[in-house]
Amino acid sequence: MSLVAVSVGAWWEYPDVQKMNADVARRIALAAQGFADARPASPPGRRHLQRVLSRVQLIQLDSVNVAVRAHYMPLFSRLGSYPADLVDDAAWSHSARKPRMLVEYWAHEASLVPVEDWPLLHSGAKKLGWWTNYRSIADRAPELVEGVLRVVKERGPIGAGAIERELLGEGPRSTGPWWGRSEVKRLCEYLFGLGELTTGTRRSFERLYDLPERVIPADVMARKVDADEGARQLVARSAVALGVATEPDLRDYYRLAPKASQRAVAELVESGVLEPVEVAGWGAPAYRHVEARVPRKVQGRALLCPFDPLVWERARTERIFGFRYRIEIYVPEEKRVHGYYVFPFLLDGELVARVDLKADRAGGVLRVQSAFAEPGRDHGRVAVELAAELRHMADWLGLDGVVVMPKGDLAGALGAVVR
Repeated sequence: MSLVAVSVGAWWEYPDVQKMNADVARRIALAAQGFADARPASPPGRRHLQRVLSRVQLIQLDSVNVAVRAHYMPLFSRLGSYPADLVDDAAWSHSARKPRMLVEYWAHEASLVPVEDWPLLHSGAKKLGWWTNYRSIADRAPELVEGVLRVVKERGPIGAGAIERELLGEGPRSTGPWWGRSEVKRLCEYLFGLGELTTGTRRSFERLYDLPERVIPADVMARKVDADEGARQLVARSAVALGVATEPDLRDYYRLAPKASQRAVAELVESGVLEPVEVAGWGAPAYRHVEARVPRKVQGRALLCPFDPLVWERARTERIFGFRYRIEIYVPEEKRVHGYYVFPFLLDGELVARVDLKADRAGGVLRVQSAFAEPGRDHGRVAVELAAELRHMADWLGLDGVVVMPKGDLAGALGAVVR
């Protein structure tokens, strides 16, 4: 019987399945994400960025800037202090000496992905996103679609607002129910989702649209991948990034369609890329990438932003680390438990604390709005290590120091060390 014909859930009953304890699974996951690698002694450059990308595969974008924008933080978590323009140059500029390494697309969410992955993400393996809600505008106003593409071709890279003014003039703009965006701006999102537009560059985080053929190398644009192959390659990349994972974990990394992901997992098991494993306490079939490392121990410390790929899937975070984590940005302030923009703190392979951080640029300090230790942790040691990492982060952000506010059970110990 072909293994591909067996449903994914049946691997739990596979007679040769490897059994693994939860501690081994945790160390595999950390190594896969780059946390078993030592931070570089020399200032990080493109070679180090490439090393991180070979681990995490993609970097999520997010507009929140209360501490630092999300796409800058995963590199700091793994490399320590690095030049501010390293990501910007790789994603939004191009020269013969420094070819573009990254391109924007909907991968996990809005993300930076390696340029060479563009065909995989447009193979049909991914679920169509929220932007398909704007298809009705394109169907109703094809001339507007043509106009947007013409303006971008003539003037790109260009922002949606400038496209709108070019097409509609300076008069009152039409608005709709979705964040008040005009139909032109919605069409830009729609065409971006289809891959007919991409980000040429950014200006103060505003996306400036351009044609993909002016951003992505011709040989990459010409490469065609069918949906099945796209799913297999994306799931394989997920497995590299996660090390050991359930099928829903693998699916979620690139937000694939369930059936496509399940079929890809079965085919990758048959081809030997994935190994079925039973992880104690997980309660679901799991799969280990055949090349996943198992470090004897994981040492070091890191602050993780809410959109770091180690922790962005909250159920997986709780399963691996016993760490219940919820982002509270949209929770009314009086109902927040830990804070507005909370960073988990990783120490020697465990999530031991969390801090709500704000970069107070006017005051020149990194402000710790609250600090909480996980149950049973040594507050003294955690405070010493956390204080050192906070100072390192403040230096990287160009801030003069760290200020700890009194909220949280770790705030007293942390404040004493910082002072």
